[in-house]
Amino acid sequence: MTSTGLSMDVRTTAKRTVLISGASISGPALAYWLHRSGCAVTVVEKAGALRAGGYPIDIRGTATEVVRRMGILPRLRDAHIDSRRCTFLDADGSEVASLNPSAVAGGVEGQDLEVRRGDLAASLYGKVRDDVEFLFGDSIDTLDQSGQGVDVTFHSGQRRTFDLVVGADGMHSHTRESLFGPEEQFHHYLGYCFAIFTMPNTFGLSREVMMWNTPGRAAALYAVGDNDELHAFLNFHQPEPPLDALRNPDAQRDLVATVFAGAGWQVPGMVKALREADDLFFDTAGQIRMPHWSSGRVALVGDAAYAPSFLTGQGSSLALVGAYMLANALATHRDHTAAFAAYERDVRDFVAMNQALVDKGGATLFPTTAQALEQRNTRLRGLVTLPSAPARPAHSALTLPAFATMP
Repeated sequence: MTSTGLSMDVRTTAKRTVLISGASISGPALAYWLHRSGCAVTVVEKAGALRAGGYPIDIRGTATEVVRRMGILPRLRDAHIDSRRCTFLDADGSEVASLNPSAVAGGVEGQDLEVRRGDLAASLYGKVRDDVEFLFGDSIDTLDQSGQGVDVTFHSGQRRTFDLVVGADGMHSHTRESLFGPEEQFHHYLGYCFAIFTMPNTFGLSREVMMWNTPGRAAALYAVGDNDELHAFLNFHQPEPPLDALRNPDAQRDLVATVFAGAGWQVPGMVKALREADDLFFDTAGQIRMPHWSSGRVALVGDAAYAPSFLTGQGSSLALVGAYMLANALATHRDHTAAFAAYERDVRDFVAMNQALVDKGGATLFPTTAQALEQRNTRLRGLVTLPSAPARPAHSALTLPAFATMP
């Protein structure tokens, strides 16, 4: 475990003390805004260090304004991947259509950003590492709200008390489970599973995506630059979530290999690379839908509260916007109950609209029937032949209030 920043004895300060669980996206973003409002912030992260790498993510719409206000927009623009081509392939590997990625994803070229997840995480961490205490290699074991604050016991055995605790620990949030119960109550399965890993770029791909489809199956190779590594993506329709495989990497590899047996194009090589990958990430496509995002002195933010799924392309953007709005509510209202209520009131419709992108076609890149696949391919060919039209974002927007000062 490493610790940087503030003194371990948070009780010696009159500042509002806040513990954040999770140092990915929403956690460090929230820490930045809470510190700016005068809070003494601690971030606990179960990983031993900041996590690098990861699949490229989008920063869109309102989230772009959040990172601008944080002062990291120039750095993220420099890190922008700038993919130039997205090529769709038939079952035999022949080309269906080749398009500008913004035409496919619904982004606004020149405004929306796509960066490596690790680049965003490093930018956020860089803004707060000197002002916020980080506890790497540790996690929350128990929370007790019976006193005047939240008594926290960490996995390391350390015990501390905070005024507030925020779970920013992702879709499979331990904080949420401790507070509200098992994930199954809030997880809305969307019918897909996916595997992400890296493999050698032996195809000469550069700043482009190639996606192969058959009904219910998709395979993509994603070159984020000119380097010798590719992000590989295998996605498939599964009527029920494979709960046993979610906790067993060997079962995950076996399941993917079985689903993609007999597939064409480069898929056999991808499955072989998946068998050997040391960075495999396997999960289901799903959303977290909760009636409330807080209980007592503990609240949730980002994927822990309202994961929209990768099918919307809005996970990181919701995390950034949610962190800003939660911190602003706490800066506006000294009473945490009023602050949490304002946070939910102001953000819930925005979350609902972005989660609804799935129902409005967010999953159409991965058709499950031959008819739906042909309809999608026809639309893609039409995008190639139609003249360019002004881009309209596929996401909804939220007007950000000016950041409040502590009352």
